[in-house]
Amino acid sequence: MEKKLRSQQWFGKKGKDGFIYRAWMKNQGIPHDEFEGKPVIGICNTWSELTPCNGHFRELAESVKKGVWEAGGFPVEFPVTSLGETLIKPTAMLYRNLASMDVEESIRANPIDGVVLMCGCDKTTPSLIMGACSVDIPTLVISGGPMMKGRWRGKYIGTSDVWHMAEQYKTGDLSQEEFVEAEACMARTPGHCAVMGTASTMASMVEALGLSLPNNASIPAADSRRKVLAHLSGRRIVDMVREEMYLSKILTREAFENAIIVNAAIGGSTNFVIHLLAIAGRIGVDLKLDDFDALSHDIPLIANIQPSGEHFMEDLYYSGGLPAVIKELESLIRKDALTVNGKTMWENCNAAPCYDRDVVGTLENPFKPQSGMAVVKGNLAINGAVIKPSAATPALMTHRGKAVVFENIEDYHARVDDPDLDIDANSIMVLKNVGPKGYPGMAEVGNMTLPKKLLEQGVTDMVRISDGRMSGTGYGTVVLHVSPEASAGGTLALVQNGDWISLDVPNRSLHLEVSDEELAERRREWESQLRAQPPRGYVNLYIQHVEQAHLGADMDFLKGKSGSVVTRDSH
Repeated sequence: MEKKLRSQQWFGKKGKDGFIYRAWMKNQGIPHDEFEGKPVIGICNTWSELTPCNGHFRELAESVKKGVWEAGGFPVEFPVTSLGETLIKPTAMLYRNLASMDVEESIRANPIDGVVLMCGCDKTTPSLIMGACSVDIPTLVISGGPMMKGRWRGKYIGTSDVWHMAEQYKTGDLSQEEFVEAEACMARTPGHCAVMGTASTMASMVEALGLSLPNNASIPAADSRRKVLAHLSGRRIVDMVREEMYLSKILTREAFENAIIVNAAIGGSTNFVIHLLAIAGRIGVDLKLDDFDALSHDIPLIANIQPSGEHFMEDLYYSGGLPAVIKELESLIRKDALTVNGKTMWENCNAAPCYDRDVVGTLENPFKPQSGMAVVKGNLAINGAVIKPSAATPALMTHRGKAVVFENIEDYHARVDDPDLDIDANSIMVLKNVGPKGYPGMAEVGNMTLPKKLLEQGVTDMVRISDGRMSGTGYGTVVLHVSPEASAGGTLALVQNGDWISLDVPNRSLHLEVSDEELAERRREWESQLRAQPPRGYVNLYIQHVEQAHLGADMDFLKGKSGSVVTRDSH
């Protein structure tokens, strides 16, 4: 016997309730037979003019609708909180969990049988997936796609070049006028960052998890084939409802392992760790920070994409897309993991061609011998911290230096370019109070720009440590996500100028060379200091309930799915 559609608990009712549910929908010109047993497909749209990366989603949603209609479904588009990485203060990460709540309750409260999640800019992807996990209905994801690579003064540029140009601007090698000129040359088409930043990492994560159709990760936003993908996705989600292919059937332990393995091979963003942990917590898969190290430890860099490599997401698509990368991982991936098109991961990728070996390498001939995420632990990061080896300087992966401490981001900005700052190339820059509770929201400030005087000396990288995050477009020997964070009383809060710190990435160690007795005394002093009261509203709720980075920085009361319940009739 065919299972009754969830939407029929609204539209299939007789009498007054059915009248009310259908009548107001009919004011949009919908024929009555659309309500008679067709799968209702929600199109969860993060379009916003304040989220430039997702600014083309209105048009993309129309392609989804075409596919839904063709497959015999009934599409309904609805908006949710949109998180634009480039504009939101203090950081979009502060609102990731809030957006996930919006998505969860919007799906739960409405007559939706299956949902298409339209996401692109960094936090829109994990927030939408997290929310959908908590309801667990058939779900398919469409990313907005990367922008075309920029072109400035005869060379290709992307978001990773912003960091280079910022340093040149700081030293006077690039004028303000040249900086402004480069702006328009870089972001010249719709889409998110053209490199393997967090947005493209999230799109790749979606495909590696099996939540999208193949090639979702790399088709450029401006390419008409992105619309074709959306159209086909609209068709497929209707069949997923009929097949009762719930999100939990896709998001198995094997799917998460695939995502970690693929992320290592593409040199994905460190933000991948914190978002995948949060998604796993919502769907109920037991995933730990140490799993990222264990699963990606020996995986080399196969995708030659900035910032770890040389090329752009657009080039990855022309070279065969993510399926071409996954094919090279045949001996490592979980081949039988199910994907939304009803096929296994290996069925989707086993015949994938590669058209450019300068963009997609092999396990035997990679672009860098080590990629992935390294998890370091020690008295400075009891629960762990992460570093991205493929974006770091090899010579600094084992390093001992004196700490130069910045108590918060304001302290950093005030002193980093002070000519009298006691710092040299061997120092270790330490930034406190930028974690989940401390910022609040855990901003992307961990890849601190080096002091001007060191840049002028030709220094290009230093060890940097913080409880914050960094942009996926960033690079450098940067230790991030230190847990527990300073504001939660982690050892990071106790670091002082001049303390010796040892980083040993090969042996996965991060150690503050201060005795336990001295740390205990410092802790007593730290605990005696007056704490500011948390602010009002959502930020207060966030600070009181957000978990630490090694758990995904979700709120404790949001973990675990609670089922697709229907609210009581209120008419």
